[in-house]
Amino acid sequence: MDEVQEFYDKNAQNEWDRLDRHRTEFAVTLRALKDYLPHLPAEVLDVGGGPGRYSIAVAKLGHRVTLLDLSEGCLQLAQKKAQETGVSLAECTRGNAIDLHRFRDGSFDVVLLMGPLYHLLDMDGRDRAVKEAHRVLRRNGLVFATFITRYAPLRWSAKNEPEWLSRGKELLDTGVWRPSATGIPLKARVGFTSSYFAHPTEIRPLMKRNGFEDLDLIGCEGVVSMIEEKINGLKGDEFDSWVDLNYRLGKDPSLHGAVEHLLYIGRKHLKERSRNK
Repeated sequence: MDEVQEFYDKNAQNEWDRLDRHRTEFAVTLRALKDYLPHLPAEVLDVGGGPGRYSIAVAKLGHRVTLLDLSEGCLQLAQKKAQETGVSLAECTRGNAIDLHRFRDGSFDVVLLMGPLYHLLDMDGRDRAVKEAHRVLRRNGLVFATFITRYAPLRWSAKNEPEWLSRGKELLDTGVWRPSATGIPLKARVGFTSSYFAHPTEIRPLMKRNGFEDLDLIGCEGVVSMIEEKINGLKGDEFDSWVDLNYRLGKDPSLHGAVEHLLYIGRKHLKERSRNK
């Protein structure tokens, strides 16, 4: 985790700006949040929320948001951005997605897990993070979990740095990318730290075995993954029309392997229901 923390400490501002460069991802994710978030005011825990783009957006909707992240640099930027936008976050605290011991069972209505699952390289770590999200949720609580898809790096490589493919064998075989193992990290402008890229077919089983029932799975870029430059320049109704289209098409499973980010939405499933009948 030290490598991940260092990466985000150094790239907090870039992580904030990233969603300005990828407006469709941000807009589609916000649409899903608005559609599924419970009635106001909900208690929301944003686990691994980085510099707080989604924390601040959800707080603007009237919810009470606690932001937790590994990176002190990201947390400092989140506090600065919240102050600039006149938004109050309940707490900004440093912590790890696989250990939420500071929070009691059933403390939150919603958990955002929109980042940590990229950086937990082994299945045990991903299971632990999802179990912890389940534990701190209240009855019928919701989880929003994002994944970067297995083939997204290949699309990036074809577009930006085709010679990178020769260094991606482990990624193709296992979904794991370790810059340190190659000796040649990705270019600084788009470089990424050690990461796990999920196959779309593994997402629902991961969430189900850790106590969640499926509500939705959405490809955040729809049909414009890595070809959105001109769409980014649109405004008003023209841009909103593309958001509407990509939100609808993002739910089509046939597109899930061709997007960069998948957003899973699930509800806490209580096994004790059947025992108490």
